[in-house]
Amino acid sequence: MINKIFDRFSQKVAHFAVSSIAFGTAFLIIVLWVISGPVFRFSDTWQLVINTGTTIITFMMVFLIQRSQNKDSISIQIKLNELLASSKGASKSLIDIESLTEEQLDVIHKYYSFLAAQAKKQSNIKRSHSLARAKEKAIKSS
Repeated sequence: MINKIFDRFSQKVAHFAVSSIAFGTAFLIIVLWVISGPVFRFSDTWQLVINTGTTIITFMMVFLIQRSQNKDSISIQIKLNELLASSKGASKSLIDIESLTEEQLDVIHKYYSFLAAQAKKQSNIKRSHSLARAKEKAIKSS
């Protein structure tokens, strides 16, 4: 129950944070703070108010936005996994690729960069350049 409420809350805050109203409100607060400077003689307390306020808001927004982005990222990964799983000719080894280490991902990225370069050189663009197809070709040529 609490998770659901926090999930909805974080999603709404994340969407609001990127709105024109949120920017306008933040801008107005800064303008009012600057205008109030001479009234408070640019005191340490005057500076502390804006520093504390912005620090607290930033600290809280990091967690709220990160939660919202993580949920979106997981949803996208699930959708991509479904597309890979249901596509003929797609390399099924790429399903759940996000669980690999950075080094493993780098190896696969370099390999696909190589395949992209090979595809550009060939005239038949409809030719398969999947990881599985490339492995087959490598085995046949060795």
